[in-house]
Amino acid sequence: MDNIDVSIWKIHDTAFREISGEHPILELLLDVEAYPFAHEAGVFLPDKNILFVTSNQFLDANGDKKVQISKISLKEDGQGASQEEIQCESIHMANGGVNDRKNTENIIFCAQGSMTAPSGLFRMSSVPPYKTEPVVTSFHGRPFNSVNDVVFSKDGCIWFTDPTYGFQQGYRPPPQVPCQVYRFDPNTAAIRAVADGFQMSNGLCFSPDELVLYVTDTDYIHGNGSTDPHRVSSIYALDVVHIHGQPSLQNRRLFAFVDVGVPDGIKCDMDGNVYSGCGDGIHVWSPGGVLLGRILVPGGAANFCFGRGGEIFILNEHRIWKAKLNPLVKGALLGI
Repeated sequence: MDNIDVSIWKIHDTAFREISGEHPILELLLDVEAYPFAHEAGVFLPDKNILFVTSNQFLDANGDKKVQISKISLKEDGQGASQEEIQCESIHMANGGVNDRKNTENIIFCAQGSMTAPSGLFRMSSVPPYKTEPVVTSFHGRPFNSVNDVVFSKDGCIWFTDPTYGFQQGYRPPPQVPCQVYRFDPNTAAIRAVADGFQMSNGLCFSPDELVLYVTDTDYIHGNGSTDPHRVSSIYALDVVHIHGQPSLQNRRLFAFVDVGVPDGIKCDMDGNVYSGCGDGIHVWSPGGVLLGRILVPGGAANFCFGRGGEIFILNEHRIWKAKLNPLVKGALLGI
């Protein structure tokens, strides 16, 4: 481990060596120079060995802003991948995504919406013709801002964030609700705002035991791309406490402040360590908030997802990288 490549792996605490393993590797899987195809989502379907990603915004042939959903097929030998663009007109400006707990062949996508199309959550099949249906598109009739990221809890409920990036970037109407975190119960269609007070609520994930919800606030970067070091670039931890049989978020506290860029996508491993895509790659913290180490990627990482046994697929705008960590490391979302 003394010969670890410090240009890729930055160790802040010796505990990171247990995560990186003896022979960590970072390798390029796919490079698409035409547009930034690998920005958000990052949904791994292990049974099919495929990955779904959403692009960053780019201009289409008509000069309009567009986000492209892509299916990434991973080669069986683990060396490289191929891209298929998915045509899905009902999901406008797609962003985050997560595996559907009810049907492993489906994906729940966040749609940021447009001036005429709603923002919300949509279910899409992972197989042709990629059938799509809305899950929830308003808070009791009040439109969402631009739904950003989504995660399931073990009871089958869906939690998601809703910042105002769409309005700031000119493709959504003025906000009608604050930047909040929501919980939607697909069995009863009940929806609740469960946390507020964020400037730009963005990524979210649960600890493996679901006793803590982590939420990132990315106000450091506003919709026009401007940055302000005085604004928030942090991860908050909130305890999940049940009151009268329903989850409540309490004891909000600062978990981590990011020194490079913003903490965008966020995930936990089965040991409770917290990973987030930041301006220089993936940062990793202990459950107690100690920065353990970084996987350094030129250009940073907006989002990522765990694969099998220590794999992490890193979305790096024009590129997808695969990091190979200790094979014992497993992502909490799929437990593999």
